[in-house]
Amino acid sequence: MAAPSSARTSAPSTRPTTPQLLSLDRDHLWHPYAPMNGDSSVHLVESASGVRLRLADGREVVDAMSSWWAAIHGYRHPVLDAALMGQVDRVAHVMFGGLTHQPAVELARRLVAITPAGLDKVFLADSGSVSVEVAVKMALQWQRGRGRPRRTRLLTVRGGYHGDTFGAMSVCDPVGGMHTMFTDVLMPQVFAPRPPAGLDADITDWTAQTVALAEEHADDLAAIIVEPVLQGAGGMHVYPPECLRLLRELADRHDLLLILDEIATGFGRTGELFGATHAGVTPDVMCLGKALTGGYLTLAAVLCTDRVAAGVDASESGALMHGPTYMANPLACAVATASIDLLLGSDWQTRVRRIERRLAAGLAPARDLPGVVDVRTLGAVGVIQVDTPLDITAAGAVALDHGVWVRPFRDLLYTMPPYISTDDDVDAICRALLAAVPPVGEGRTMR
Repeated sequence: MAAPSSARTSAPSTRPTTPQLLSLDRDHLWHPYAPMNGDSSVHLVESASGVRLRLADGREVVDAMSSWWAAIHGYRHPVLDAALMGQVDRVAHVMFGGLTHQPAVELARRLVAITPAGLDKVFLADSGSVSVEVAVKMALQWQRGRGRPRRTRLLTVRGGYHGDTFGAMSVCDPVGGMHTMFTDVLMPQVFAPRPPAGLDADITDWTAQTVALAEEHADDLAAIIVEPVLQGAGGMHVYPPECLRLLRELADRHDLLLILDEIATGFGRTGELFGATHAGVTPDVMCLGKALTGGYLTLAAVLCTDRVAAGVDASESGALMHGPTYMANPLACAVATASIDLLLGSDWQTRVRRIERRLAAGLAPARDLPGVVDVRTLGAVGVIQVDTPLDITAAGAVALDHGVWVRPFRDLLYTMPPYISTDDDVDAICRALLAAVPPVGEGRTMR
């Protein structure tokens, strides 16, 4: 039977050229936080190895972003490649309802062993945002299991970012965050002030305000959720670990769960294996993602205590009401286990501290540049903050001309390099970020 005349033509048999691919990209693909009418600044990546991306125009550039903080071991690491390919030969995916498999069991064992003591139950989700949704559901069901169904709100702090799905968006900053246009349709949460900047900042005033908020809303609250020590996409804001200790005390005092979103801070990024380690705090629920698989596949994990699991099971559903189709994907689990073993089998902390020192020294000259309001580092994180929103495309193009890929946002030029970055790599990143600081005056076109 002949195909109807309205049928689309078959896909081309020859490989499209770079201009054709970029044209097709502009015609059909949405990119993160970008308009559908196309972004002419998109660059085509042909391959990646180590810390470098090879672009279709022939340039080889240092990836200063670790693919949004995930590729901590760089690209094409032989250990991770082998783990992935070895799992393909066994099973690529199988549903997790009523079935299990060795990669999931092994990964859960690793996670329980390396996270703060007591986090013994593991839910394997398929993205960071979904892990936050699951954590919120855990808190709500836990309160219902304790006979308090009216406790449905969460306490968090200004400046946070927890993902792009609706539950996650509701605990992102409702004023200065990326999801302000949805504020009217999101669950209204309780927001304490943003913690003061700096690991050693005075938190006296912040403590008083946060304690008062928790007491005022205690009967409505199910949990507290924050990113520990470093707020990521909400502004790369570093704050005192002492704040986490206060939030732990408030959770205990008012019978709330403490949820720590370690999606960006986990696996060594801040100089400790987890952000919670800075404060010596154990949360009731912990969300992990991003670097969990070393940047190879999407996967997230939600860990909780036995007490939380028992409370969830005591709710009227008798089970945690979530189950993604690709939950505990074997490929992702296998490469995640290999990534954890690779990290812990290396002198990762020395590497991260070396990167931190190199970033601190290399970015220090930015303090003398007009329009720069702050320069800060924490672990393998370096930030230059300017006084007005950046032209992201222009700043990125300057860095690319200096052989480095960065993706600035808002008023921040920042880097989260792979842990395998050499001193030369870090120095190149610092030079590129310094060059990308826009001049003050007519040449400083912002959006």
